[in-house]
Amino acid sequence: MTPGSRPTHATTGHPRLGVCSWSLQPTSPPDLAAKVADCGLNAIQLALDPIRTGQWDEAETVRTLAAADITILSGMMTTESEDYSTLDTIKATGGIRPDTTWPTNLAAANANADLAARLGLPLVTLHAGFLPHDAANPERTKMLDRLAQLIEVFAARNIRLAFETGQESADTLLDVLADLPPSTLPAGVNFDPANMILYNMGDPIAALQSLAPHVTQLHIKDATPTESPGTWGTEVAVGTGAVDWDAFFTAYRNTGLSCDMVIEREAGGSRIADVRSAAALARACLHSAG
Repeated sequence: MTPGSRPTHATTGHPRLGVCSWSLQPTSPPDLAAKVADCGLNAIQLALDPIRTGQWDEAETVRTLAAADITILSGMMTTESEDYSTLDTIKATGGIRPDTTWPTNLAAANANADLAARLGLPLVTLHAGFLPHDAANPERTKMLDRLAQLIEVFAARNIRLAFETGQESADTLLDVLADLPPSTLPAGVNFDPANMILYNMGDPIAALQSLAPHVTQLHIKDATPTESPGTWGTEVAVGTGAVDWDAFFTAYRNTGLSCDMVIEREAGGSRIADVRSAAALARACLHSAG
């Protein structure tokens, strides 16, 4: 990269408010930059896979974000052949659990780690997949081994990997983090309160309090719980769901967190307006929480 062509990236100790790039459904780097500006923000979590696979040109993305003065707070990696149709299908296909997609996902992780290093990113997040709670479950041993490999792939580039919450309870995730082998950059948690509701995995405020020592980034997203056990809850605009945002940001303050916050909106036809509203709510709640 030539001097001045690199987008800025987040530094620790200075929490920022941004938006997930995929939430805005951008068609190109210029379209992303324009939509981020329309949201009234200047920071993003960047989906890495469109660049990794060549759908987006890396140099153009870097130039466009730098010219727009957009900070990249972190990267996001998706895994191969995920099917979110039902809770059962995502349990079977999600993350790094399926044997058939593991070699592809390991190769993608190496390429994404190289990309994130070129972009100067300190953090990359992903959905690990459903983590079994029972220590005797052979799937759990397999998952721990694969997660340890991914952690080291990113740590070798001085990048921390964080697992997004939701597909297991906070207690299960804490146990998994404790059972992972030591690393120079231990895995963190990308905490998403809405996912706790969507997957029916416990109270998001209590979960945040439990996981706080490991939390490296927050997703600002909302949801309503399902009325039919075994089915999805519903993602909704921030402030219209079941997350108690005053309590959430009070917990953020009381647990001593100072990590970045990224608004995620995965449904609806007015995403820019929803992101702007979410940003206003987050700022108001942060101010109220001190």
